[in-house]
Amino acid sequence: MENRLCEILKVALAYKVSDIHFDMYEHAMRIEMRVGTKMRQLIPKEMDERLFRYLMYRANLDVSDNFRPQSGAFSFSCDGKELSLRFSVVSSYHMRTGVLRILNNHSSITIAALSKDNSALSYLSTITSKENGLYLFSGPTGSGKTTTLYTILNEAKGKKIFTLEDPIEVFNEKYVQIQINEKQNMSYADGIRQLMRHDPDIIMIGEIRDEEVAKMCVRCALTGHLVLSTLHSFSCVSTILRMLELGVEKYQLMDVLKGVSCQRLFTLENGEKMGIYEILHAEQLHDYFTKGELQDDFKTLDAKIHDAYDAHLLTFEQASPYMQL
Repeated sequence: MENRLCEILKVALAYKVSDIHFDMYEHAMRIEMRVGTKMRQLIPKEMDERLFRYLMYRANLDVSDNFRPQSGAFSFSCDGKELSLRFSVVSSYHMRTGVLRILNNHSSITIAALSKDNSALSYLSTITSKENGLYLFSGPTGSGKTTTLYTILNEAKGKKIFTLEDPIEVFNEKYVQIQINEKQNMSYADGIRQLMRHDPDIIMIGEIRDEEVAKMCVRCALTGHLVLSTLHSFSCVSTILRMLELGVEKYQLMDVLKGVSCQRLFTLENGEKMGIYEILHAEQLHDYFTKGELQDDFKTLDAKIHDAYDAHLLTFEQASPYMQL
């Protein structure tokens, strides 16, 4: 099993793939991974069904439980490289599917490589120089929020950084990374309480999912810390509204919120990834909170994507869902 797993991992490493998908049907197993924008299937072998159970065993999952979603992590040495892996399993009516994620298969990129928009790069590059405040990064799943966060943290100099994540997406020795584990009484709120005793400069909260986490993020920022977190929303304004829906007081949010971004991720024709960011700066946030409207110079995400299309960075197919035709 070790040789087959290493064989698959070598392919993933060669193509810089992070997620390997295992779909187990009643009498068949399909293994595929996303290369570029397309899923590529590996040539199957008879042992692949046993490999699925081996992965569950290594991840310390319950092999006999066919219904409950499960996730676990383990280390594996392949071709002289020590890999940190996470295997997650979920079952449907007719199949069982698992995703093996390579947690340390991410090459570091710079902030300058995140986007072609100089105004966005300028905003992102100044965040970790701030002493305090709350910065929110929003967008749908797969929009690159986590990549943006890690890239910003990687370029922070002389800062003590703590992260709270569920799960940890990318292992990095530069930070103190804490895995959320509800079973072991380590929730986001518990983790934040612990971090406050360790004199952090920057606290990164993987995702704001509920009222308790939203309020704890604001509380950390109010006590003089720099807090970065993500939220699932589709615009900067909807990010603010979501925080208010989660019970954060408007006057507190006005005090601590220093910046909001909403992004989408596109693959260019040369295979390069490019983020496009809608951004609300501190001054624009103040106007929105006090006047209830945005400044005239605010540029929406749709407008930014239209500009990228006009600059021939995006194809019509990529840009058209965001353009009024």
